[in-house]
Amino acid sequence: MKQFNPEYTVKKIREEMTNYLNASKLKALVVGQSGGIDSALVTALAYPVCQKLGVQLIGRFIQIETNKPDEGSRAKLVGASFSADYKDVDLTDLYHSVKSAIEEDNSANLQELNHRIRLGNIKARLRMIYLYNLAQKHGGMVLSTDNLTELMLGFWTLHGDVGDYAPIIGLWKTEVYECAKWLINNDLVFLEQEVALQRCIDAVPTDGLGTTSSDLEQLNAATYMEVDHLLQQYIVDGKRDEALINHPVIKRYLNSEFKRQNPYNVLRERIV
Repeated sequence: MKQFNPEYTVKKIREEMTNYLNASKLKALVVGQSGGIDSALVTALAYPVCQKLGVQLIGRFIQIETNKPDEGSRAKLVGASFSADYKDVDLTDLYHSVKSAIEEDNSANLQELNHRIRLGNIKARLRMIYLYNLAQKHGGMVLSTDNLTELMLGFWTLHGDVGDYAPIIGLWKTEVYECAKWLINNDLVFLEQEVALQRCIDAVPTDGLGTTSSDLEQLNAATYMEVDHLLQQYIVDGKRDEALINHPVIKRYLNSEFKRQNPYNVLRERIV
């Protein structure tokens, strides 16, 4: 695999974003701040582009019941450091109202993983509604904060925590960290921006939905370096030994293929 160069990647991501914004004439970029490294990196990458083009960079941390206090504090640091328009929003009451309206019965056990995933999906889709409404209001679009590792693992909610433009979707999670570290050491001008990004680098990664205590717990892995190595062996190198195929990370990759094919479109030539 080609040697990764974070300096080159940061430059190219910003060039791509600049070209897209010049062509689309959008007036704002909206980022859902989670307090995690992905949304922080996307914001840091977009910051100088928005400054140069006069595009509004809007950040929102959306609290829904289960967010941990440190997630909110990190999101606020990032938002205050990079976004001219940043707010904390609490949709907990709305979430409980929606949940009550759409749950057909209350028999599910809250401790069951399936039940927790369903509730997490509701939260992610409510966040999406809020961010997309904000983008429409300001003549902009929502930036996706998904990375390549998350894409390959189906680590997102369909019709939920995705956006219109995905600047880091081509980066493995370990490369996300490398880019963030490069920015701190070589690019950022203000100390508060460096502090905000470093706090997100040091944080335990979570989805903010209360499904599990960390992303790695859901992936049954010790580090993202391990996760990325396993995925690269299977997807890039084409390895198919029994131990690799039976690893939970690879099983999750295979079982989440339906997400990467969503929606499944029945082509006209197959039915007419």
